[in-house]
Amino acid sequence: MIRPFLLVIVVASIGASKQEEVDKIIAAGKGESQVMDHLDVLTNRIGPRLTSSDGLQIASEWARDKFAEFGLKDAKLERWGEFPVGFNRGPWSGKVITPEARTLEFITPSWSAGTKGLVNGKAILAPKNAEDLEKVKDQIPGAWIILASAANGGPRDSTFIKALGEIAQKSGAAGMIRPGRGDLVITDGSSRVSWDKLPTLPSLRLLQKQFDEIVAWLKADKPVVLEFDIRNYFKKGPIPLYNVVADIPGSETPDEYVIVGGHLDSWDGATGATDNGTGCSTALEAARILMKSGVKPKRTIRFMLWSGEEQGLLGSAAYTKAHPELMPRISAVFVHDGGTNYLSGIGGTEAMQSDLQLVFAAVVGLDSKFPFEVKKVPGLGGFGSDHASFLSQNVPGFFWGQAGKAVYTKTHHTQFDTYEMAIPEYQKHSALVIALAAHGVAELDHLLSREKLRAPGGFGNRRTMGIQLDGMAVTEVIPDGAAERAGMKEGDVILKIEGAKVSDRIEMARALSAGEPKKKVLISRDGKEIELELKWAAPVHSSFACTLNPGLANSQWS
Repeated sequence: MIRPFLLVIVVASIGASKQEEVDKIIAAGKGESQVMDHLDVLTNRIGPRLTSSDGLQIASEWARDKFAEFGLKDAKLERWGEFPVGFNRGPWSGKVITPEARTLEFITPSWSAGTKGLVNGKAILAPKNAEDLEKVKDQIPGAWIILASAANGGPRDSTFIKALGEIAQKSGAAGMIRPGRGDLVITDGSSRVSWDKLPTLPSLRLLQKQFDEIVAWLKADKPVVLEFDIRNYFKKGPIPLYNVVADIPGSETPDEYVIVGGHLDSWDGATGATDNGTGCSTALEAARILMKSGVKPKRTIRFMLWSGEEQGLLGSAAYTKAHPELMPRISAVFVHDGGTNYLSGIGGTEAMQSDLQLVFAAVVGLDSKFPFEVKKVPGLGGFGSDHASFLSQNVPGFFWGQAGKAVYTKTHHTQFDTYEMAIPEYQKHSALVIALAAHGVAELDHLLSREKLRAPGGFGNRRTMGIQLDGMAVTEVIPDGAAERAGMKEGDVILKIEGAKVSDRIEMARALSAGEPKKKVLISRDGKEIELELKWAAPVHSSFACTLNPGLANSQWS
């Protein structure tokens, strides 16, 4: 943290006119805030914003119009690609009919089948092998198949599990039900579906304790009848996809940029509040603050809300590829995608330190309740969010450090990711920090240094395996990923990483991120256990965000 006497020197060096502009921004930011109003519209009025959904399109148009309403220039939707099939999630509900009435808490993957109206059927335990299948195959039509993990008595053979799903679909099973993780039900899903071969078998992930209760009833030979009504809808594409872009034009060098943003898309098991409505609402509010303050930055401040982030940073990556001429002229990209905790720091290289200390001098002393630190790091990197797309093009991309009382892992891709989980005072403060950061970098006499920009050995993105999962079963292997190079195949079931059992994605992410960039992975394939070796090209740098907010270190990023 800057010493008080140093802060005085730094602030003095800004000059009276620049300090007057900073004071105007602070006054506008500390006045009546609209940040929670923005979040309310995104989450409560529009709702979830899955890439390819109607909700995302509505949110994109609303955000574009909101930027224009604030007075930003050239507010627009910039098309970056398309999906062959769209997906909209309608209402869903489920309950136990017998032996005891229960309302069930569950989710289905995005881009997966719903039911055809209200479907009532008996529950049966999934057979463990082909021999058991013969005993229960006559019970499969119309049944809800309860598929426990291998560690909890379910089938272990990946080939058999895949075959069971095909048999269930052909036999007219009602659907397949797997357990969630503790009190969380995680939403995920693969967008790689075609209109000619849409999924037809519902796949549910049920609250763990409710799943265990059903298993216990069935093992005690108690008949179980379940009823579900799941309104999932596919939409024939192509579905055009957009980034939202709006500018505060630079007064002296308008062809140089500072970019501020977050990702507008969300998973649709809840309303996408902390991932990433919070980051979008602070970007919108930062734009409003700057326009209200009346400042005229030297460089253009470009606000961007990307889509397709949850499917692999698609919107931001497409933007960098579509505009290679802009990359050398972007001074910095600031991405807020770590939930609702307040922005508590920024990490920069040694070559950036004098500039960052100058830019964030006003932020360091802004509010004693929200301390802020500028930290020196060996290179930029960090978690897999849209800043990484720019880092890959040698553009300084920053992922904010965050701190506070919110527990991000509770809301990240879960049923709890709703408006009520956002903390208003944090949101208001963070929006002001973003406004000051954007203005400060825009006012520098030069672009931020690119010297030794990226973390040693790479820009520090997450250790991505390159797979799609259903539970711990591999449903898709992405070409050229670490998993494909290791020899992993569709149908494999991941059992252990470096000797430690993994039963969900959070445990897997923790195991992959620890230690050296080489991991032994034990899988089950065709009834046999096989050890594979995952390798990444270089060590992964621990980001500053992880240092400031340990809760983020344990979260799954995508």
